[in-house]
Amino acid sequence: MSRVIVIGAGVGGLATAMRLQAAGHDVTVLEQFDTVGGKLGVIEHDGFVFDTGPSLVTMPHVLTELFDDTGAPVDQFLQLDRLPVAARYRFPDGTVLDLPDTLDDIPAALDTALGPGSGDQWSSFLGRAQAIWDVTHGPFLESPMSVRTMIGGIATPSDVRTVAPWKTLRGLGSEYLDDSRLAMLLDRYATYTGSDPRRAPAALASVPWAEQAWGSWYVRGGLGRIATAMRDRLLTMGGRIEFGVEVSRISTDEHGRADGVVLADGNRRPADLVVANADARQVFDRLVPRRSARIPSALLRRSTPSLSGFVLLLALDNPPADQAHHHVLFAEDYDEEFDAVFGFNGPPRPVARPTVYISAPDDPEIVPGPDTAAWFVLVNAPRHDPEHGVDWDAAGLADKYADQIMQVMADRGLDVRDQVRHRLLVTPADLERRTMTPGGSIYGSSSNGPRAAFLRPKNTSPIPGLYLVGGSSHPGGGLPLVMMSAKIVADLIARSPSP
Repeated sequence: MSRVIVIGAGVGGLATAMRLQAAGHDVTVLEQFDTVGGKLGVIEHDGFVFDTGPSLVTMPHVLTELFDDTGAPVDQFLQLDRLPVAARYRFPDGTVLDLPDTLDDIPAALDTALGPGSGDQWSSFLGRAQAIWDVTHGPFLESPMSVRTMIGGIATPSDVRTVAPWKTLRGLGSEYLDDSRLAMLLDRYATYTGSDPRRAPAALASVPWAEQAWGSWYVRGGLGRIATAMRDRLLTMGGRIEFGVEVSRISTDEHGRADGVVLADGNRRPADLVVANADARQVFDRLVPRRSARIPSALLRRSTPSLSGFVLLLALDNPPADQAHHHVLFAEDYDEEFDAVFGFNGPPRPVARPTVYISAPDDPEIVPGPDTAAWFVLVNAPRHDPEHGVDWDAAGLADKYADQIMQVMADRGLDVRDQVRHRLLVTPADLERRTMTPGGSIYGSSSNGPRAAFLRPKNTSPIPGLYLVGGSSHPGGGLPLVMMSAKIVADLIARSPSP
């Protein structure tokens, strides 16, 4: 079997390493920081534990499959709890919706909160969304990306009509949803891929269907434990992880095939195969020869980078009682939010009154004692771009904006300003530094535009023996898709001839 070097110990890198080690390869993961997880980050402060990346597990069977395929049930490592309420939504008119976590219960809850008929509208839309999922998940999410696979996967005129590649997510929703609050609920799912619902393809309708079909889940102790569980499983199987190791370039042999990596200290590590769990722009701009990166770099320049995020980590004393695990406090003007974040109708700018997402776990394992809480607060934000957009390192900007967000929370009925023991901030500039992602774009490139999927880098590369995995490559960002990306890469390596 092959010697494999995996660059980066994010979820994609660890999942690929697990699968390859289980298949008999000799796998070493090189991580430049001192911990695993990548964007699945964790910050601990004064006894409080905060997830700084994903705060929700969807499609949990993908995580279960990863551990099953590598020889150990996931419940040996993690406790997954299904949430009875997927999220508490507050709309601009003051309406509050506690969305149940089971499909059968959702229509009645919508009728109660939004008025009779709302449940039927959403159910009709989900019927179309499920049909889109049925057509697209195989060729678009579970197979290597190619024009032949993607177009061939939509095999009949009926399939094409179902997916409606000429429509946007919002445009599709308008055919089913008369209530502006339901439209707002749908719009939010575009942000799961860092995108604008006015420009993202209708195929993203499969996102709410998948979330509501398989439920919303939490990992006891925080989602950061997913990465540590993956680390532990890999080490148990005999894989290796080295920390504090920075890769400066990927080396190639006389035939142009990847044959190892060169480290920042000048040492070279030989390998038969290399898997890059790094932002695709970093890979093609910095790690590979320019001539090999010409085509993928050109495609990336044509894509729209995904939005970033501005995060407040709130350590609270005496938190308000009876809080849902997830809150979404919608903006008064959602279109203005997307205009600001992506720089439409003016330069990119912080959103004055953004939609506020709050993860408020009721979990004694992440707090120092009773009557305390660790809240993760996130708003959509423009990338860090001092030259052409927002300089998130500008003096005073982060604290001023955090105060603004807490005022917005208070205006929308969730005022915790007097209960804050500690407030930690993570800006798009911090995300760029912590994850080596240009501008702090959470998902690499967005899904804006009908060709966005074809602009996202493939899992194979122009360099034989080099593969890409993670949120910036196919099939995209988010925990389940990143783990699917790892499976695609492992399968590609299994089918490729031995070097």
